[in-house]
Amino acid sequence: MSDAAAGSVFTIAPGLPFVDVLAGHLLRQAGGDPLRLAECVVLLPNRRACRALRDAFLRLSGGQPLLLPRLKPIEPDQDDISDLDLLTPGGLDIPAAVPPIERHLILTRLVLQMGAGRGGLPPSPDQAARLARELGELLDSVHIEEVPFDRLDTLAPDEYAAHWQITIDFLKIVTTHWPALLGGRIDHQQWVNRVLDAQGALWRADPPDHPVVAAGSTGSRPASARLLATIAGLPHGQVVLPGLDLHMDAQSWEALDDSHPQFAHKHLLERLGLTRRQVLPLTPQPDPRAARSALLAEALRPAATCEAWRHLRDFPNALDGVALIDAPGPREEAGAIALALRQALETDTQTAALVTPDRDLARRVAAELERWDIAIDDSAGRPLMLTEPGAFLRLLAEAVADGFPPHATLALCKHPLAAAGLDPIRFRALTRRLETKEILRGPRPAPGLGGLRAACAGDARLIGWLDALESALAPFITLMAAESAPLADLLRAHMEAAEALAADHANPGPARLWRGEAGEALARFAGDLAEALATIGAMFTPLPPRFYPALFDELLSGRVVRPHWGRHPRLFIWGPMEARLQHADVMILAGLNEGTWPGKAEADPWMSRPMRKAFGLPAPERRIGQSAHDFAQAFAAPRVLLSRSSRSEGAPTVPSRWLMRLDAVMGARGLAFAHPQWEWLAWHALLDRAETRARIERPAPRPPIEARPRTVSVTEVETWMRDPYGLYAKKVLKLKALPEIDADPGAADYGSLVHEAVEQFLLAYPGALPDDAEAKLLAVGEAVFAQALERPGVWAFWWPRFRAVARWLATHEKKRRSELAAIHTEIKGSLEMEGPAGPFLLHARADRVDVLKDGSLALIDYKTGQPPSPKEVAAGYAPQLPLEAAIAHFGGFDGIAPAAVSQMLYWRLKGGAEGGEEKSAGADPKQLTDDALEGLYGLIAAFDDANTPYEARPHPDRAPKYSDYLHLARVKEWAVAGEEEGE
Repeated sequence: MSDAAAGSVFTIAPGLPFVDVLAGHLLRQAGGDPLRLAECVVLLPNRRACRALRDAFLRLSGGQPLLLPRLKPIEPDQDDISDLDLLTPGGLDIPAAVPPIERHLILTRLVLQMGAGRGGLPPSPDQAARLARELGELLDSVHIEEVPFDRLDTLAPDEYAAHWQITIDFLKIVTTHWPALLGGRIDHQQWVNRVLDAQGALWRADPPDHPVVAAGSTGSRPASARLLATIAGLPHGQVVLPGLDLHMDAQSWEALDDSHPQFAHKHLLERLGLTRRQVLPLTPQPDPRAARSALLAEALRPAATCEAWRHLRDFPNALDGVALIDAPGPREEAGAIALALRQALETDTQTAALVTPDRDLARRVAAELERWDIAIDDSAGRPLMLTEPGAFLRLLAEAVADGFPPHATLALCKHPLAAAGLDPIRFRALTRRLETKEILRGPRPAPGLGGLRAACAGDARLIGWLDALESALAPFITLMAAESAPLADLLRAHMEAAEALAADHANPGPARLWRGEAGEALARFAGDLAEALATIGAMFTPLPPRFYPALFDELLSGRVVRPHWGRHPRLFIWGPMEARLQHADVMILAGLNEGTWPGKAEADPWMSRPMRKAFGLPAPERRIGQSAHDFAQAFAAPRVLLSRSSRSEGAPTVPSRWLMRLDAVMGARGLAFAHPQWEWLAWHALLDRAETRARIERPAPRPPIEARPRTVSVTEVETWMRDPYGLYAKKVLKLKALPEIDADPGAADYGSLVHEAVEQFLLAYPGALPDDAEAKLLAVGEAVFAQALERPGVWAFWWPRFRAVARWLATHEKKRRSELAAIHTEIKGSLEMEGPAGPFLLHARADRVDVLKDGSLALIDYKTGQPPSPKEVAAGYAPQLPLEAAIAHFGGFDGIAPAAVSQMLYWRLKGGAEGGEEKSAGADPKQLTDDALEGLYGLIAAFDDANTPYEARPHPDRAPKYSDYLHLARVKEWAVAGEEEGE
């Protein structure tokens, strides 16, 4: 092979644009004969490389039309086997490849069976699907490396832990029965191997009389290496390697390991039986960045020869055009990169590409570019599950499976595709009505659309809407409520429900759901999944429907949609693999941290590292070597911007090993990167910085007298004193905070339940208490707490506290009843007062007013939290009980004659060991009452002056602990540091 291949294997230096040099070579080889060029066959690593070579021909021809060579990808995408028909004629005896999604389902079923057979807790279907994906990757690796499955017998079980022995046994079962499960078909990677071998055999038997060129491939799989060897031996065959280092010393070449960028080349040349001396440059054109490539080669030399660093040569001009950004974090890194990309557009015809394996960083950069209305061409596309129709399908499955909880219901009904046959505007209005009526806010309603309907009692519009919604989704809801259901039935019902929900008043559901590139891709996915389920039939057993949403997500993950138009023609985002053979004037290599680029050598859940080695699979470090070669190729671009962030997710990061090695060699020779980060990062910070920083003053509105409130409750008086702005927002602006969506019951809800239980008990037993008072109170409490049946935490934490409260209350109440003439609970009262601007009404709803046998009154306020101290009451900052006493004194409570108040008490019903305790608001109720009335008259008089402002939190140390209006008052913008904590 070496004699035939010698003279037909070439390389293109990293500093030269690969596809441009290759296109120029093919044009020269054709000698201006367009037919001769059209006869040529060029095999490239992937479809993107084929498009890049097409573009290169267009550039070199000056836009003139050309008959292009036949461009074919040698290794296709997993989901598109049509790429790999190569040039083989039809009729080859090669079995069909099993569709990827069908294989995924079969493997998922096998994993479920394994989990069920091992005892313990079996994996859920979505967990099984995740493991099946990784099992499929293992099978692919086995087929790519052409390792026979019978080598599993060589993995002696006694050498490994028990769980690995179980895994090996399972893999033996899978591989033994796998051919039968595929029904005469083969794995996709097997199919690729057979087609490649068939093509090679065809060319060896009948060598073509036209050029055949394989360019850009390193023969990473044995089958492609064999095809490259065949092409190299053809009379008109040529193999063009990307970036082979022809200058590395022999000792380093022999010491290469899997993680080195040249290892794949070394491995291929050994397969071809060639030495580096037999590989020729494809063009005599010198590498304009040879010094830079030499510097990187020196930095990445094998550890065994690093002693050569003691005799480093100079690298003149190696770092011309190279800069490094060391950003504080991912946000700043993305902003600086976006600015660099935007600057590249200032030069006509200049192209720029971001190359990174970090998808989060890529999405951040794309989002930053949107501020200039730039839609960048991202080779990775957009995850299908994050597109509009993909999110719609996922939200629908989640909402139905979970019984329409508030968050899921709102997310689904507010989705742009949701209409259920109505005008989308009307549908959205009804959704908003459902939300603002607090049906979905506060404690969760009963499950299902029936629970929502019950919560809408009295609202015919909402009930009719929910009826229509339930009618559209009924088959899917019914199926999801079953104990188990076939996956095919669940998928069908899911798609039908989505179409019914997507229909609007003017368009059928399918027309809205499956439109656009994302809709078409999603329709293909659903069709492929349905076809696969129809093929495997009963092989995939019914599953509990509650697992369907997560399984659907797992099957959908990994699918992407790539827009065909609307992207910027000169800006690109490439992954390292997509960047192979690509060219841009400015290359930004980003995310250069360990664990990102290069990535981690991930553990295989199906085989440990020693097992993989014993089985004959390559070490995970081989991917690092391929990634290093991608970095080396991109590093030789005309202008290179390297970037990394020093912190990520709050933790320090470690620079990429390539950067650290470069830093070591550069330090030895006194070289340094240009560091434009201060410029880029400062510019990015300026983008969102206000030109002026206006001082925000404490809000102090002065509404006219006629707009000011003339009635307040006793509890609102406390707000008035502590935070006048809060009263202004509530009474003048009439703003009311909406409860949280699906809010967990809080302290206020516990207080409401306790208040209601005590009130009902007192109404039931206003006179003598029964002997079993505690039991009766607990019975009332159970009925009241039943409102929170859907919240297990209420029964786990609050009910034990109420039991303690009931014990204390029953005992304390028995002692107190002998002093009482009457009990009034939750009683309303009011007191009309006269202010400078006219009448003023104070009103109250007292928790409890007891008429004592001496004719005086006792006021009791139930507190489930900490009651005010006597000091706060005396200072006037907790005026509730004193003002209620004033109302009682003037006979303002319904059914209670005017009387003096002799007791003001707080009952702290906190639960705990003691259950409750009684605290007095002060020793002199009359003085407290007089002081409170005087203070209230003063407030009324002050605020009846139009010049008196409703100032926000005038005394921060006395401000209320809780307020619904802090954001509206913009407290954090004007508060002096520390004052809100009372310093």
